[in-house]
Amino acid sequence: MSITSDLLVSPGKYCYSLTEYVRFKTREVNIGCVPLGGDNPIRVQSMTTTDTMDTEGTVAQSIRMIRAGCEYVRITAPSQNEARNLENIQKKIRAAGYTTPLIADIHYTPNAAEIAARIVEKVRVNPGNYADKKKFQIIEYTDAQYAEELHRIRDRFAPLVEICKEYGTAMRIGTNHGSLSDRIMSRFGDTPLGMVESALEFARICIDLNYHDIVFSMKASNPQIMVQAYRLLVNKMMAEGMNYPLHLGVTEAGDGEDGRIKSAVGIGALLEDGLGDTIRVSLTEEPEAEIPVAQTLVARYCNRSDHAPIPDIQTSHIDPFSYTRRATRQIEKIGKPSVPIVITTPRGAITPESLRPFGYSYDAALDKWHIADMAVDFINIGDRTLDFELPGTLGVIQNARVWSPASTAYPIFSATAYLQSNHTADRITFICAELDGLDAPLICALKADPYAVLVLQTHNTHAMPELRRAFCLLANRSCDIPVVIRRTYGATMYSTNDAFMLYAATDCGGLLVDGLGDGLWLEHQYSDQTDDHTLTRTAFGILQATRTRISKTEYISCPSCGRTLFDLQETTALIRSHTNHLKGVKIGIMGCIVNGPGEMADADYGYVGSGPGKITLYKGKDIVKRNIPTEGAVGELIDLIRAGGDWVEPA
Repeated sequence: MSITSDLLVSPGKYCYSLTEYVRFKTREVNIGCVPLGGDNPIRVQSMTTTDTMDTEGTVAQSIRMIRAGCEYVRITAPSQNEARNLENIQKKIRAAGYTTPLIADIHYTPNAAEIAARIVEKVRVNPGNYADKKKFQIIEYTDAQYAEELHRIRDRFAPLVEICKEYGTAMRIGTNHGSLSDRIMSRFGDTPLGMVESALEFARICIDLNYHDIVFSMKASNPQIMVQAYRLLVNKMMAEGMNYPLHLGVTEAGDGEDGRIKSAVGIGALLEDGLGDTIRVSLTEEPEAEIPVAQTLVARYCNRSDHAPIPDIQTSHIDPFSYTRRATRQIEKIGKPSVPIVITTPRGAITPESLRPFGYSYDAALDKWHIADMAVDFINIGDRTLDFELPGTLGVIQNARVWSPASTAYPIFSATAYLQSNHTADRITFICAELDGLDAPLICALKADPYAVLVLQTHNTHAMPELRRAFCLLANRSCDIPVVIRRTYGATMYSTNDAFMLYAATDCGGLLVDGLGDGLWLEHQYSDQTDDHTLTRTAFGILQATRTRISKTEYISCPSCGRTLFDLQETTALIRSHTNHLKGVKIGIMGCIVNGPGEMADADYGYVGSGPGKITLYKGKDIVKRNIPTEGAVGELIDLIRAGGDWVEPA
């Protein structure tokens, strides 16, 4: 499929199709022996965490990454010394028999970039700090003054472009939401548009100098912002006749399940629409641990074009560049403005003890239920019955064929059974349907039933776009019924916890970041692989990552690199152990100042490396204490949270 004139002028267009899987066709960029973009496969990459001056350590870690499947190895070069040492690192990696391209990661130091560009196959520059310093100052520029600033940037940036042209070196223009320059912030604000314009200013200089070996990235720790920024970038590239490759990633995603789910929400939402030529999953773990996660995300798209056809979306009611939750009628606790609900299906016998994985713990001695922050809202018991009393916060869903109006449960119907039953009730009624079942009679009946909640399902391998198509159909027919997204996984490729979490986050997260969905219902047929705890954690993790329902502390934690000034994994674990009960509090944990100050604008509190053995604490984007010794800094962070009024004692 080619870019048409209609595509170029459409104001909301950012991909070829909202229903057919087609990769956005980018130009091929040669990066050493591993070309990117064009018809090449989606590449996987990561970044070393060693000190770049530690040649042997960096070489050893790079080789571990390559053996794990890393196709590009990125290494930080914070100064001229590290940039020069890239040559020693490269020689040793090549001597060991590995030809994997190396990428120099540059912030603040154009002279280091100019050295590295003569050595490695690609350099990454951040337009927010390549020629600017961030002081959080708002400056009112006239158009003439802004043009003068662009001339200044061109003078500073053009030498690197000429070196890259001479040496055949590729370049990633990598915008970070947390490090937009004061100049960009002053004109465009802390927005996806600001991120896009920051990158395009540098790209236009490259194009004017006839240099086109460019790769773009638009990274943010908030998947919603990240998705909007990439979409807007592609929209503007189309308008300006550009088609440069895209590097996808959610920055500072964190570790463990949270980091994986957050990454999948952002990266997966874009991959579903055919965007992305290379990805990096930024986990606060060893870099080789990132590779299998990235490979699992990418594996879904090898044969995605063979999916069952989905009718085109002629008119979309979704603004792809900003968040607005779909307006619905509210039925009890389901629908806007209530947070999305979570439904689950217990497997096996249902007893008080069996509800523990779903957030409900029964104390028999006190005859009392303890309800966790991550407690599901409904359980589906199917044809079964219960012989004990549930807590009042937990609803029960029962198949309509065994349900009785005298029951306290809520009935669930298939679409056909619902239409045949002429059902009326004064309580929530769940109706399951897929896209092809949303015909005029069903939609008419749903609109007329004030207690109806639609449970939307799909069996299409191109799941998220088919579900999105169903939401558009409802909008076109002015049907404001609340919708629960139900996804059931059972194929072999979903049989591991990681795969299940990543794919559920992709399928459901991509809808939630667009404001679609009033609930989640996740199921897995392989009970020996994915247990009930995982189902619950995944559902709440997706809602947390999309910021549609907050149930726990959020950690904005960078993945570490050679600039890091303390052990990020150890420190993140320590901070988490003291603060993971602070529901709704966002804590940034940054190894250095590159993104630290900016990312603090998206966090409530920040713990940022500011020198060897020194930590600076932030409240929001404001520095509260500078250069605190690392020993005791976590205690100081807790004191800061307490002073800010957000501390509660753990139960």
